[in-house]
Amino acid sequence: MHGFANPARFLRIARWAAPLCLLLGFALAAGALVWGVFFAPADALQGDTVRIVYLHVPTAWLGMGGWSAIAIASFTEIVWRHPLAGIAARAVALPGAVFTALCLITGSIWGRPAWGTWWVWDGRLTSMLVLLFLYFGYMALDAAARGSQQAGQGQSRITAIFGLVGAVNIPVIHYSVTWWNSLHQPPSITMGKSAMAADFLVPLLIATLGFSLIFGGIVMARMRTILADEQAEARLRRKAMRAQAPAAGEAW
Repeated sequence: MHGFANPARFLRIARWAAPLCLLLGFALAAGALVWGVFFAPADALQGDTVRIVYLHVPTAWLGMGGWSAIAIASFTEIVWRHPLAGIAARAVALPGAVFTALCLITGSIWGRPAWGTWWVWDGRLTSMLVLLFLYFGYMALDAAARGSQQAGQGQSRITAIFGLVGAVNIPVIHYSVTWWNSLHQPPSITMGKSAMAADFLVPLLIATLGFSLIFGGIVMARMRTILADEQAEARLRRKAMRAQAPAAGEAW
C-alpha cells in the first residue's frame, strides 16, 4: 500500500479511474433507480412509498462509509504518516456530508407517510444527525488548521484525532435500532442473509454499487484537486522565497 501513497502514482491512477467510476456509477445508479421506481413491485404494507429505499439506503450506507474512510485515513496519517492519508480524509468529508444530508432528507420524506411525522428523536435518526454535525465539525476544524499561519503537523494531527474519535458514532448508528426502542425498522440485510425479496434486493444492491462508484469517483477527483492546489501553493512559496533571497543579500 505504500506505493499507492506516492502522489505521482496516485495521480496517474486517478486520472483514468475517477471518470471511469463516475461513468459506471451514474449508469448503474440511474438504471437501478429506474428499475426500482417503475418496474419493481410495490410493498404489501407501505405501497409505493417504499420506492424511496433505492435512494435512502445507499445514501445512509455512504454517509456511514464516508466517516469510516475518514477514520481509516486519520489512523493511517497518525501512525504511518502516509502523504495521501490526510488528503484522502479531507476529500471524503464534503461528499460524506452531502450523502448524510440526503439520507436524512429522504428518511424524513419516507417517514411522513410511514410514521405520520417528518421526524422523531429516536436513536437511529438522532445518531445520523450527529454524524452530519460531525462532518461539519471536521470540515470546520480542517479549514481552521489549514487557514492558520502556524498550521503544521500538530494541527493536522488534531484533525486526524477528531476523525478517529468521531468513528465511535458509527456503531451507535448501526446498533441503535436494537439497543433502543425505535420506530425505525431493524436492518433488512445482515451478514449472509436478507429479509428482502429479490425483486427489491437486486435493484437496491445495484443502486448501492452505483452510488458507491460515484462516491469513489468524486473522492478521487477531489484528491486530485487538493493535490494540484497544494503543488501550486508550494511553487508560489518557493518563488516568494527566491524573490526574498536577493533582497536579503542586498541588505548586507
